Amino acid sequence: MFSKSKINEPGPKAEETSTPKPAMPDPSRTATEFKASAPKAKPAASILSSDLHITGNLKTTGDINVEGTVEGDIRAHLLTVGESATIKGEVVADDVVVNGRVVGRVRGLKVRLTATARVEGDIIHKTIAIESGAHFEGSVQRQDDPLNGGKKPVAAAPAASNG
Repeated sequence: MFSKSKINEPGPKAEETSTPKPAMPDPSRTATEFKASAPKAKPAASILSSDLHITGNLKTTGDINVEGTVEGDIRAHLLTVGESATIKGEVVADDVVVNGRVVGRVRGLKVRLTATARVEGDIIHKTIAIESGAHFEGSVQRQDDPLNGGKKPVAAAPAASNG
């Protein structure tokens, strides 16, 4: 009635005694299953080449390197404005590095104007660095949260006054 099977006995199982399978991926698994288990790599920055002219707004959670001309607003994590670039519109990013020309408001947690930068517009920032030789026309305003539309919340306005 009851018998002891070899399944419960110690020692190698029948599967383990057979020839080992080669370490080939299972073709039934999709590529996305493999990517999901691997650590996510940071995507490469989007590069807008010097011969590219864009009319319209750009928005990404990644990085953008502009070498061409953009007529519109740009929102990104890291925005680098190349020496040959011209941006006519508002720039909003965690980090903004301006080597070229920006005509419009610049908002960023960290804003850096290099020696070749040309900015015509207001800068709202948390931290700023302006290298010698940079050309800047506009006002500079420090805010703890410059990405919040450049406007302070109504409740915080009275507390911020130096009265």
